[in-house]
Amino acid sequence: MKILKRRPRLLILLALTVVAAVTVIAVMVIQANRMETLSPGEERDRAASGAVTPSGQVDCRKVKCIALTFDGNPGEPTDRLMDLLKEYKASSTFFLEGRRIHEFPDVVRRIARDGHEIGDHTWTHAVLTDVSDAQIRNELRRTAQAISSITGSEPTLMRPPQGRTDDRVSKISRELGMAQVLWTVTAKDYETNNTALISKRVLAGAGRDGIILLHPLHKGTVPAIPSILKALSKQGYTFVTVSQLLAPAQAEPGKIYK
Repeated sequence: MKILKRRPRLLILLALTVVAAVTVIAVMVIQANRMETLSPGEERDRAASGAVTPSGQVDCRKVKCIALTFDGNPGEPTDRLMDLLKEYKASSTFFLEGRRIHEFPDVVRRIARDGHEIGDHTWTHAVLTDVSDAQIRNELRRTAQAISSITGSEPTLMRPPQGRTDDRVSKISRELGMAQVLWTVTAKDYETNNTALISKRVLAGAGRDGIILLHPLHKGTVPAIPSILKALSKQGYTFVTVSQLLAPAQAEPGKIYK
C-alpha cells in the first residue's frame, strides 16, 4: 500500500523534473538564437577603442547623419531620382530585388558609380519568415551573385521584405555574411500617391541616425524627394549610406540594425 501511495508522488516529481529540464533547454535555445537589434549609435559605441572612420568618409559620431534607403527593382530608381541625389550629395542605400537586375545593368552601375551602397532585397521579394531555409538561401544568394556580376562586389547588407525576420532568417543571414537593415521611418508611400503627405511623414519621423524607407516604384515618391532633401539639408543633416552610418564599426552578419 505504501508503494502505491508513493507512486503518484514519484510520477509528479518526475513530471516536474521533465518540465523543468525542457524549460531550461528552451530558454538556452532562445538565448542562443535570439535576434540582436542595434541602433547605428549603439554599433558605433561598440567599435574598438581608438577606431577611426576611413579617410574621406563622414564621421557620424561628430556629424548629424541620416540614411535614405530605397527598396525595389533597379528599373524603379529613375534618372530623375539619381540626379536629385547627386545634386544634394545625398549618398543613399538601394536594396535591390534580383529578378530584374540584368534588365537594367546600366542603372545598377550608375548606383554604384555615384557612390551609393547596394544591398540585397531578395530575388522575388519573398517574405522570408514564410518560406523554407533553402528558399531563404536561394533568394539571397541569387541576388547577391547578380549584383556582384555587374558591380564586382557582393552586398554585405540585406533588407527582409516587409521587414519580416526571425531567428531563422538571422541565422541564415549570418551564414551568408549579411547584416539585416530595417528602418526607423517609413513614408508608407505604398499607401498613397500624395507627394506632400509622403514628404510630411518622412520629415515628421526624421531624426539623427535615422534610416528612412522609400519605394521609387510608387508615383508620389520621386516627386517628394526634392522637398525631403531640401528640408533635411536645412536641418543640418548629412546624407550617408547605412554602412557609413555605422562607421567606424562594421555591420555584423546576422544582426539587425534600425
